[in-house]
Amino acid sequence: MATLSSPNLGLFTILFESKRILNAHSRHFLALCVLFLLPLSFSLVVYPTLLNLITHPPPDNTKVLLRSFLDFHPREHAQPIFSDTGFLSILYSLFVFAFSILATGSITFSVFHGFYGRPVKLISAIKSVFLSFLPLFVTAVITQVVFSLIAVAFGGFLLLVTKNFELYSNYLVIFGGVLLVLVLGYLQVNWTLACVVVVVESKWGFEPLRRSASLMRGMRKLGLSLFLIFGVFGGILVWTCGAVSELDIGDSDGWKSWGLVVQIVVTSTLLMLLLLYNAAANTVLYMYCKALHGELAVEIAEEFARDYVSLPFDDGKVPHVISVVIG
Repeated sequence: MATLSSPNLGLFTILFESKRILNAHSRHFLALCVLFLLPLSFSLVVYPTLLNLITHPPPDNTKVLLRSFLDFHPREHAQPIFSDTGFLSILYSLFVFAFSILATGSITFSVFHGFYGRPVKLISAIKSVFLSFLPLFVTAVITQVVFSLIAVAFGGFLLLVTKNFELYSNYLVIFGGVLLVLVLGYLQVNWTLACVVVVVESKWGFEPLRRSASLMRGMRKLGLSLFLIFGVFGGILVWTCGAVSELDIGDSDGWKSWGLVVQIVVTSTLLMLLLLYNAAANTVLYMYCKALHGELAVEIAEEFARDYVSLPFDDGKVPHVISVVIG
């Protein structure tokens, strides 16, 4: 029999526990960031600017980047490097998708073991990535397919309705758009723990989605708070860097501007830390959800094999203890 004194969970509790685990294994997570998160964050920051430079290159910047090309065409105006950027966009999407899976798998594995106080090794984390890569890939694809089908269904329904009610078409489109955002947001919150379930419980496909929705019962407000905080701040970082970089490229120095280089480095670093804390917070949230649903006590008993186990459920006042009685 196991009894759990439920802590007063909140956003800061999750973030504080995530910070504690990351600080306890700072070198390990720094290595994972350099391997997986830094390339991901750098590409997210640089790609919009790079795409704009490729499709609309200023004459001065083109001379710097494609000097040999302009030597053969001295009288022509600057032309786009690629007239069709579809192939480049596909490569970029695959790169982001792959490194997102690698980062999520390795960080989730490490935070999960760090939560229990187990030794966290870089080799073990990298090995876990290869074991969970395909299940994470399949689960992520299924999630995106579901989102896409819902969006297409909403779009088709709105198209039929607006044809029959042209007078109210604008209001119907706004209402349908808001409803679509609410539906997708609800699913996103329910499936917050899907990737964690894949890595920790070795499930894949639709099962992690159902499992995540079950664990998130009673914790949806907290999941929504995490989603909004990390999503909003991440979007602001990428948008700000892209907007300012687009202005800087128009200057005479272009990519040679030290201000632009510093901005890209700082934004990439901040985004890397944001992604790290996001993955860690989701894993910690998974552990708290299991505890509040009464699933963690047995695992703690098996892990430490003793009568009284103290969990990191500190709300800043009184430590919470799980009392496990075996037999």
